[in-house]
Amino acid sequence: MAKPRYAISLKQPWAALVAAGLKTVEVRTWPTQRRGWIFIHASKTPDERPEAWKWIDSPDLERLAAYRGGVIGAAEITDCIEYDTPESFAAGQPRHYNDPSWFRPPRLYGFTLAHAKVVPFTPVVGNTNFFQVQLPWFVVAPPENPVAGKDPPDE
Repeated sequence: MAKPRYAISLKQPWAALVAAGLKTVEVRTWPTQRRGWIFIHASKTPDERPEAWKWIDSPDLERLAAYRGGVIGAAEITDCIEYDTPESFAAGQPRHYNDPSWFRPPRLYGFTLAHAKVVPFTPVVGNTNFFQVQLPWFVVAPPENPVAGKDPPDE
């Protein structure tokens, strides 16, 4: 497995859900041709919508979703799918977890993710698109419990 060189920033709790392997599609307004491993960066700004936080249903996920402003996971982008109707977007909810009312015409794109894993938290400045990161490590073997770990640092 190649070491990821790029990251994508997601607001919490989305970053935690992706890193834990629960959310397997990341929705964006733009498509990507990128394939392969990327780091999952937890933005400093969380998503405040209650519809987002209803998916955090365990202490392990709560701990992971508390991280802000750094890399918390890695996943492999395997495809980019298109949601061109509200119905197709609603049908994809079990994979992307977004509320069906969040569909915005003319279309949204879903980056399909596989083999997600939690990695040690590393503070990194994020960006709004894919961005390069230089990290001296990469967790090759997934942890036994993908969301177990230490508590996040106090801010």
